Order: sequence, then C-alpha cells, then structure tokens
Amino acid sequence: MTESEPERPSLVGINHVALVVGDIDDALEFYEDLFAFELRSRSDSKAFLDMGDQFVALAESGDTARDDKRHFGLVVEDADAAERRLEACGVDRLDVPGLEFHDPWGNRVQLVEYAEIQFTKADHVLAGMGLDGLEKTDEAIAELEEKGLR
Repeated sequence: MTESEPERPSLVGINHVALVVGDIDDALEFYEDLFAFELRSRSDSKAFLDMGDQFVALAESGDTARDDKRHFGLVVEDADAAERRLEACGVDRLDVPGLEFHDPWGNRVQLVEYAEIQFTKADHVLAGMGLDGLEKTDEAIAELEEKGLR
C-alpha cells in the first residue's frame, strides 16, 4: 500500500446471503420444512430468515438458473439431524462429500456442523438462539487457536 492509497478495511463476517427464488411462499414452505428459524420480515417479493445475528434474504425473481459451482454454506447445530431432515423431505443430495443439495430454484446449499468449523458465535448469541452448550471439535479449536481466535 502506498501513502496515496486508502487503507483496506478488514472483512469481519457475513451479514446476510441473498438467494433468488421463483416464489416467496413456495420458498418459505421449502426452507421451513428443512430448518427451524424465525421469520424476521417479509413482503410480497422478499423474506428474511433470521440466523441469530445474521440472516438469509429470499428475493422473488423469474430468473432462477441453476449453478453447479457457486454455492453458500449454512451452519447447523447437528449435521446428522440435517441429513435425516433432508431425507424426510425428499431433498436429493448431491453426489459429493458432506451435505449439499440444490433448492428448487437452483441455489446450491452446503450444510456444515457448528462443532467442526472455525465459525464461532458468541456465547450470548448462542444462548439467545436457544443453542447454548454447543461444543467445538478438537480440530476446530486448534484452527481457532492457531489464528489467535480462542
């Protein structure tokens, strides 16, 4: 960086992810079948699904082309429960390691378990979500410690 260049801001986290869906009511039904969440708000063409201090935005659009490479990851407290729920709802999983699927509008979704990743919610946020007591694996703790984040 030179003196004339402004300082670059640090990335801190993700506030939200926006997904394009074909119909808001159908999308809410699909995601409510899979996951427990609070509906922050909705309009005729948008809905906002709370995930503690973050959210997923659903936006209705006629353009919902599938993309097999672009995806986003959601953190769940129990991957085994998520796997059982996907099966119970008849959601086809992708033939890749882990838990991945396409929603009906072509959005590729990856599910990861909270215990196994660096991502960490503050204790008071977890408690507010009714998820206090979630633990991390030794590997995830080591990754956090390596970065000075624990």
